[in-house]
Amino acid sequence: MRITVLGTGMVGQAVAGRFSELGHEVVMGTRDVAATTARTEPDGMGNPPVSVWLAEHPSVRLASYPEAAQDADLLVNATTGAGSLAALAALDPQARSGRVLLDIANPLDFSAGFPPTLSVKDTDSLAEQIQRAHPELRVVKALNTMTAALMVHPELVGGGDHTAFVSGDDDAAKQAVTAVLAELGHRDVIDLGDLSTARGTEMLLPLWVRIMAALGTPMFQLKVVRAAT
Repeated sequence: MRITVLGTGMVGQAVAGRFSELGHEVVMGTRDVAATTARTEPDGMGNPPVSVWLAEHPSVRLASYPEAAQDADLLVNATTGAGSLAALAALDPQARSGRVLLDIANPLDFSAGFPPTLSVKDTDSLAEQIQRAHPELRVVKALNTMTAALMVHPELVGGGDHTAFVSGDDDAAKQAVTAVLAELGHRDVIDLGDLSTARGTEMLLPLWVRIMAALGTPMFQLKVVRAAT
């Protein structure tokens, strides 16, 4: 499968690297290739510059947003929440038409410092904003409730015994994303319903951030425990 990952940060690198390991053809999209590859300083999280990561992952190609999305079987939005709409608007309309978009981004607002707030919540979600702006896409929200390492290696916590969620208006698209999650190793995936349910998973982030602070690590994940039937 040809997978386009929009975004070159920690999440984009984790997802692109893992899909490449699994044998997919992976292209990472960025707004400005020259500017991205010219950076020599670590990012705000202390991760090495993208050029170093790309040298370690020669099978992953870097391209501009429009070029990266050409002929993709799956689009993955791993941009910052604030940059998601602009990144998707940069794609050729044909590259968006009918494509499944796995939306991992969260609408985090760090303008007042840490912990972040949400730029959209309660009566809307980033996923819904993306779908309204680009009705030709088939948007599915998933993986946004966990740290990047667990997105691609769920077995690192509890042997993978935890829960992932999907939200979307297109059942076939949700099935396709659920299959991708299974390939990554996610065994318990709950379909929450239509895309408005992404409001719930996005609004988990304020709690997630505080759990991370309390534990001193992002290596944890939620598990839905069902009553015996």
